[in-house]
Amino acid sequence: MVMKKSNKNKNIAGGRVHENGNATRGETESWKKQKLVQIHQAFNSDPVDIETLRKAAVSDGGLLTNELRRKVWPKLLSINVYDLPHRPGRDVRENHKDYNQILLDVRRSMKRFPKGMPASQRAVLQEQLTDIMLEVLRRNPQLHYYQGYHDVAVSLLLLVGERTAIAMLHTLSNHHLRDFMDPTMDRTKHILNYLMPILEQVDRELHDFLIRSEVGTIFALSWLITWYGHVLSEFRHTLRLYDFFLASHPLMPIYLAATIVLHREKEVRRTECDMAMVHLLLSRIPQDLPYELLIGQAQALFDRYPPPLLAKRAALQSRTSLSISTFQSFQRSTLHQRPDSVLRRITRERGCSASRRGERCPTSAFQHRGGGPVGDQVHEGPSRCSLLSRRRPYGSPSDAWLAQ
Repeated sequence: MVMKKSNKNKNIAGGRVHENGNATRGETESWKKQKLVQIHQAFNSDPVDIETLRKAAVSDGGLLTNELRRKVWPKLLSINVYDLPHRPGRDVRENHKDYNQILLDVRRSMKRFPKGMPASQRAVLQEQLTDIMLEVLRRNPQLHYYQGYHDVAVSLLLLVGERTAIAMLHTLSNHHLRDFMDPTMDRTKHILNYLMPILEQVDRELHDFLIRSEVGTIFALSWLITWYGHVLSEFRHTLRLYDFFLASHPLMPIYLAATIVLHREKEVRRTECDMAMVHLLLSRIPQDLPYELLIGQAQALFDRYPPPLLAKRAALQSRTSLSISTFQSFQRSTLHQRPDSVLRRITRERGCSASRRGERCPTSAFQHRGGGPVGDQVHEGPSRCSLLSRRRPYGSPSDAWLAQ
């Protein structure tokens, strides 16, 4: 089994645990306050301290609250929330080759919305979900829709709102998700091929059992291409994993897949060594996994067996992966961002300057229909230079819904 550790003196959710494995309430609350301070300091520094935000997203508890996620997720992808895309027009659906398939997938996405949400509210979000994906695909004709893409898009939409979701999905589609958006599955299969080499390094007997069963890696396909959104029943777990993946290397979902398989080693070994039986077991992901433990183990595996080492040992060529080959340059590009207080002032000054010249104020960051979505910035109109507080439109779920 992978990296077994004693519970003694181990951090759980940032709190110091005692020999019985439990942190005191006071210790946990103290740790949370300290982490919140660190996140706020990193977010408001100039330039933004992206490395600290990444560490916070990866470490125990992730980004802690949905409010913080709405602020930090765009920064992890170098997105200026004061210069967001316009909402898509209705023409985005006209003559798009993927429209019918997207519509079918969105209609089948009911389980991805909070339980008990009114049908009318869900319908609004499903319309937005359709337009978000079509807008990103329209802007990037080199990208191809795949079934499961909507699971990533809906996770973003539910948390950050329509316009921020467009910006985030655009960036993810050109980087972390890029290999899945080819016309063929060749690069996706390449990414899946990293799974067995990781297992081989950690547990040779389990690896050999899986090889004999001929189960392959297809059981992990939906995990990988949806960032686990399709297979997890509780949205809070999906959000926690998105913290982790947004701050990490594009291969991290595969390292997490390895830790899940290793965590279930006893179950696997008790199963008949048969492709159908093993596939059935592994494809049904348990809903009670110890996510914080597995995230820590995935990070440890990544540090110990980094992708270049695996590629060398398994005769995999990382240059065939667009996600991997562009990752370092993408990470460097995120390191010189201004804090929101500065971006807000710059945008306000530009708007006021345009007003004085009798021109229309810039609206790319603020144009809206019926109020701004969760996390999206809102402006009153071209004649006003003051920013309104963020507000939720009809159709955007509240944190009360997301918590269900």
